[in-house]
Amino acid sequence: MNKRIIGLTGGIATGKTTVANYLASAYNLPVFDADIYARDAVAVGSPILSAIAQRYSKEILLPDGSLNREKLGTIIFAQPEERHWIESLIHPYVVERFEQAIIAKSSSQTLLLVIPLLFEAQMTDLVTEIWVVRCSELQQLQRLIQRNHLTPIQAQARINSQLSLSEKAARANVVLDNSSTLESLLKQVDVAFAMNIQDNIS
Repeated sequence: MNKRIIGLTGGIATGKTTVANYLASAYNLPVFDADIYARDAVAVGSPILSAIAQRYSKEILLPDGSLNREKLGTIIFAQPEERHWIESLIHPYVVERFEQAIIAKSSSQTLLLVIPLLFEAQMTDLVTEIWVVRCSELQQLQRLIQRNHLTPIQAQARINSQLSLSEKAARANVVLDNSSTLESLLKQVDVAFAMNIQDNIS
């Protein structure tokens, strides 16, 4: 039996963390998160943070020397070319960390990689199957506004920076609908986990 590497993705604020936490607790899956690696990539003293500070001046840093994420977000979500520049630095680092994690967990039969930009960053080769969490566009917008305390315009800019939920769902092996109750979502996760997805991948 081949190693099963689930790539969990979806739009921002659709419920990826809820699914990942459930898989970790209910099935004891090792979970590796692209967002954590992306934060590591810009840690104080890192070459990537130095490059960012050089490009945007030291005003992009907080008094303790760490990255001012709010200020960077204002830049990159208003200027796609700047977002692409940042991603060109961070994505290779994230891929390398994932590859190291997969090797380190060689004895584990199933792994979960949480990768919000799985398609956008062209990381699909890392996984053996793709799960997409989706909800309605209105729910996504409302959840993001509430969670991140954003204006509707700010939230929509972040949503627009990613592939649409419909496009992600069309490219998935499993689509998890998070537009209803938590119980409904977790039941879908149980069904998906029990399936032998790899037999159905052409």
